[in-house]
Amino acid sequence: QVQLVESGGGLVQPGGSLRLSCAVSGGLININTMGWYRQAPGKQRELVTSITYSGNTHYADSVKGRFTASRDNAKNTVYLQMNSLKPDDTAVYYCNTAPQVRMSWGQGTQVTVSS
Repeated sequence: QVQLVESGGGLVQPGGSLRLSCAVSGGLININTMGWYRQAPGKQRELVTSITYSGNTHYADSVKGRFTASRDNAKNTVYLQMNSLKPDDTAVYYCNTAPQVRMSWGQGTQVTVSS
């Protein structure tokens, strides 16, 4: 069974940074476009960034210039570097394939941006 394990979240003050990791076990990511999604309370889950197997990235306007996605296909791991964090970035962050969700959701990792 393929599992997605997100980590790296936490509580950070506005303007701070976090680096999230998504480890994929039981499968491969090297042929899949992967994405980071987030879901804030009372809101729909949204795709914030995607990255192809070759490393091409796309970002939602809300995070463009602040977030950077990367991946290590040999390690079956996807990363999200988040800088200049804002309170509106507060959400549970998940990884999955993108733009189509093809894997079961993991537990996600909570990112809370608050002073």
